[in-house]
Amino acid sequence: ATKKQAKEIVAEKVAAVGMPYVTERWAGGMLTNFPTIRKAVKKMATIDKMTADGTFDNFSKREKLQIARQRAKLEKNLGSIADLTRLPAALFVVDVQKEANAVKEAKRLSIPVFAMVDTCCDPTDIDYVIPANDDATKSIAVVVEAMCAALAEGLEERKLEKEKEAQEAEAAGEAAKKEAKPRIKKAVKATVDAEEEAVKEVVAAVETPYEEPAAAAEE
Repeated sequence: ATKKQAKEIVAEKVAAVGMPYVTERWAGGMLTNFPTIRKAVKKMATIDKMTADGTFDNFSKREKLQIARQRAKLEKNLGSIADLTRLPAALFVVDVQKEANAVKEAKRLSIPVFAMVDTCCDPTDIDYVIPANDDATKSIAVVVEAMCAALAEGLEERKLEKEKEAQEAEAAGEAAKKEAKPRIKKAVKATVDAEEEAVKEVVAAVETPYEEPAAAAEE
């Protein structure tokens, strides 16, 4: 959502649920040329690293200014998607006419598109149409708040599912240990018994008096 009416609403609401968003400018190829976008994001991280380890201080004043400007530009355009390490599973759009490039890229990659579609817009390329006024701030706020509430609910359900899976895996591990314990004991006992028998045989062999062979006795 790069239109003025939606920028602040989307940035505030979507950031609250930890989702990536674009409110400044849709960079061409943000989806279709995703590896290049990731390189630009990594460049921003590299600049931050240089600042942290003191490498940045070794540059001249002019170089520092150029790097700082580059960092600010990257932050403005890509800072909100810095944590997006893979292509998104879906795209939500406010005003499909203004964000036509984003919709085209998503369709090319078969990424589902959810969008607010006004009466003046063509809903043909939209997978999930939300009939709404995409020019009114209140209308945008209502839809975005509902979407973010659904996202928060989904994230919470995913978290609970992961916790449940972890608990089930732990329980399964404990059950496997309990089942394996008798078998381990039996195997250990069998090994000990076998060793005891072997020791008894050795002792018996040592204690048995030596007898010369019959042929040797006749000679």
